[in-house]
Amino acid sequence: MFDRKKRHAPPQKRIDSLIGAGTVVRGNVEFRGGLRIDGQVEGNVSTVGGESGTLVISEEARVDGEVAASHAVINGTVNGTVRADDYLELQAKARIVGDLQYRTLEMQLGAVVKGRLIHAEPESAPVVELRRAPAD
Repeated sequence: MFDRKKRHAPPQKRIDSLIGAGTVVRGNVEFRGGLRIDGQVEGNVSTVGGESGTLVISEEARVDGEVAASHAVINGTVNGTVRADDYLELQAKARIVGDLQYRTLEMQLGAVVKGRLIHAEPESAPVVELRRAPAD
């Protein structure tokens, strides 16, 4: 009845798109489903329209721009703000220069963040004000 937990879409278990090693993309990238980056992106990376999606940034990958997805696993370099609406995993070789916004964070030994860690509180149910009935 009073379930306050907001239901989130589960992470993608498959990768739909790949930016391969040695590939350089100049411009913003919007994706649906799952995206793995092994190359370099000079621009922002986000899901289309803020939809649920999984982003994997591999050890040799680099993103110079903002990153936004519901689920993100980072083991490479990001120069910009990272926003993960549900889950963010920073693996051992992750290097982030910018703020992190997350709901759930897993950070492995060796990951480096030069920025602020900002925890996003889950949306809460509206507050209902109760009043006493007037005395007769």
